[in-house]
Amino acid sequence: MFDARRLPAFLLAILVLLSFALPLAAQARQMVSAVRDEVNLRSGPGSRYETAWVVSRGYPLEVLARRGAWLRVRDFENDRAWVLSSRTKRTPHHIVTASVANLRSTPSTRGRIVGKARYGEVLRTLQRRGEWVKVRLARGTTGWVARRLLWGW
Repeated sequence: MFDARRLPAFLLAILVLLSFALPLAAQARQMVSAVRDEVNLRSGPGSRYETAWVVSRGYPLEVLARRGAWLRVRDFENDRAWVLSSRTKRTPHHIVTASVANLRSTPSTRGRIVGKARYGEVLRTLQRRGEWVKVRLARGTTGWVARRLLWGW
C-alpha cells in the first residue's frame, strides 16, 4: 500500500505540482492560421461538404478536434467548421475583436498611435510582452496592441 508519509518531502512536492500542471497542459489550446488567400471552412470533414464560409490568409483558428486530414475549428466569434489541415499552419496571428484597436509605438497606452485596425482585421503576431502584442497589419504598419482587444495567438 502507498504511504505518502514515507516519501521525501521534495518528491511529494513534485507530485503535488504535477497534479496541477498536467491538467493545465492538457487544456492548452492549439491554434492554426490559414495559409492561402482563400481557405474554405466546411460544414463537415470532407470536400463533399458545403462551404460554411471562407477565410483569408493568416486568419487564426482554434483546433477543437481532428478527423483524418481535417481539423474541427472555431473562430473568434465561436463559429465552428472543418478545414483541411494542409490549408493551415502554425504561424501566429491575431484578429481584432474591438471596433477599433490603436497600434502604438510602444507597449503602453502612452505610446504614440501609429495606426488603427478594425474589427475582424487579421494581424501578424510579431512579439508578446505582458498584456501587449506587437503586430503587423497587411499593409505593413507595425505597432503594439493591447491583448484584450485581440483574439488569437
